[in-house]
Amino acid sequence: MVTVSHFVNKLVDERIYLHEAISNGIASYGSVAKHLKPIIENELGREVEHFAIVTALRRYADKLTTKFSEVKFDTRHSEVNLKTHIIDINVIKTQELFDKLKRFYDVINFERGDILHVIYGRTNVAIVTNDRYKEKILKLLQNQKIKKIEEGLVAVSFTVGKERIDKPGVLFKITRSMAWENINIIEIISVDLDVTFIVGKKDAIKGYNALEKLITQ
Repeated sequence: MVTVSHFVNKLVDERIYLHEAISNGIASYGSVAKHLKPIIENELGREVEHFAIVTALRRYADKLTTKFSEVKFDTRHSEVNLKTHIIDINVIKTQELFDKLKRFYDVINFERGDILHVIYGRTNVAIVTNDRYKEKILKLLQNQKIKKIEEGLVAVSFTVGKERIDKPGVLFKITRSMAWENINIIEIISVDLDVTFIVGKKDAIKGYNALEKLITQ
């Protein structure tokens, strides 16, 4: 049976700003309940008491506070890095493309800190690298159907730290900090201890600052 609590949790999770306000204890449960009441009543097809929604909100707030209270980052294990002049090439997935991808690693100079991330989707493949390799990559992609090329991007990376990597809620907290600043994330790349967000140039500083705020002294 679907309950009031179920809909309260669902509605809060779908609204990032509301989720943040409730988890930080800065939301008025009464005001939030008033806002959610008509939505919940429409979903349930019946009238719902105001206090029932307030109670559900309080209980969910307690869960959120407990759930993420231990997810913290400090300067000993975490840092934020930023790389500019990044390109994202989106290509239709084909068998021929898989054969070509093997040759990409001979092109990139990893010793100088350059990057290459190949992200496989259901029908597409995203190739993220430094834009200095654009012409070489496009040459290797001859006869492949390129869906989109985004240039002038920025890679903002966050080092998690070994003691946090297996803790539930880590990726959520990092991603939430970006969403809270209304940053459009083009790609998310998670490798071992690093989480990298590919964003537009206009969001680079906001993204850097959002992640930096997560780290305590």
